[in-house]
Amino acid sequence: MTDPNHLQRALWVLFAVNILNFYDRHIAGALAEPVRHEFHLSDTQIGLLGTAFTWLYAVVGVPIGRIADTWSRKKLLVWGIVIWSALTAFNGMARNFTMLLIARLGVAVGEAACAPTATSWIGDLFAAEKRARALALFMLGVPVGGALSYFLSGPLAQAFGWRLAMMLAAVPALLLAPFLATLPEPERGATEKIKDSVKGSMWSVLRIPTIWWIIASGALLNFNMYAFGTFLPAFFSRVHGLTLAQSGIATGVAYAIGGIGGGMLAGKIGDHIVHRRKDGRMLAAALLALATAPLAFFGIRQTAGSLMIALPLIALAYGGCNTYYGFVYSSIQDIVPPSLRGATMAIYFMAMYLLGASFGPLLTGRVSDWRARAAADAAGSSVITEQFKAIGLQEAMLIIPALAVGLAVVLWAGSRTITRDIARRETAAAQAIA
Repeated sequence: MTDPNHLQRALWVLFAVNILNFYDRHIAGALAEPVRHEFHLSDTQIGLLGTAFTWLYAVVGVPIGRIADTWSRKKLLVWGIVIWSALTAFNGMARNFTMLLIARLGVAVGEAACAPTATSWIGDLFAAEKRARALALFMLGVPVGGALSYFLSGPLAQAFGWRLAMMLAAVPALLLAPFLATLPEPERGATEKIKDSVKGSMWSVLRIPTIWWIIASGALLNFNMYAFGTFLPAFFSRVHGLTLAQSGIATGVAYAIGGIGGGMLAGKIGDHIVHRRKDGRMLAAALLALATAPLAFFGIRQTAGSLMIALPLIALAYGGCNTYYGFVYSSIQDIVPPSLRGATMAIYFMAMYLLGASFGPLLTGRVSDWRARAAADAAGSSVITEQFKAIGLQEAMLIIPALAVGLAVVLWAGSRTITRDIARRETAAAQAIA
């Protein structure tokens, strides 16, 4: 597939798939407050919905990633869309917490097919010097899908109930899955300057030093991203007094402005800096992660009545987090042969979700409940009111800026090893065809 129009068409379709992926993923966070009230849930239980999702997503993703390296990526992704959309609709029929949890686990199984297949596909569409921008566009599906989920789900739930909002989230799959099935799938390794025939076990990628730093960075990033995704609407509702619809719109603004801006910035810088230094993408990711910490801290610390300060700061913090994808995902493609990219992404996702995303909602929710109880005790109240729940959640979300500093350190460490790993991969590829 060398026609530029075909390349762009494929990229935009995969981008649309990722939008739907994250629309359906974030809808549980967008509707957390009405679900909490209907089923009388604690913040720990709300967090468990996200944590259980990520546990299964991570484990199922490993065999799916290996399949993506050996079978049709197109068929695998179409089936993934069908499964996660159907189970998203089933969420709207849940009658208790257990049914809701089971439905979310089904969504996890379907969505586990998206990232390994799509990123491997994009790697075979675009040459190395153009991948940061292409992957950054694909990963704009994270903030765009999240923003649309919050923009639409909150107002829909306020007007018609959260169940209908869940069911409507499945509708786009009826158009998108058949359209995806019409795309031609590129040959593996099609865009490599040296036709890399290097083979190996899917676990052989763990012998690459930079992969370990990237895995650690993914865990830290995903903790923050899923803490944001699960609790940001509730944060706006409790701390700043917004309605369900208003909190959805505020979260959507943060995702849209911050996330899209961050993704575009990463794509532009990533493809420019790689011509100057091979470790440039990792260094840029480290600097932007470090800048995220004070933005998140002061955004979260703003009190009621300061929404016009809190929202821009949080949007910028989320944007800083979102720059990660364009920089780091393209760096993974630089150090891993095409025959192992799907498996590599699956191993990476297993670690970043099990060690990061799974703890983000659960630990944040647990700390929120603990700090709410402490606030109630300090006030001499035996009842944890919504006021105390607001205090607890605001304090719990301060985990985010602390981990942003750790993320910056880990990315900097990865920048110290990636140049050697790129050289090793290029040498191995040259020797394989000699």
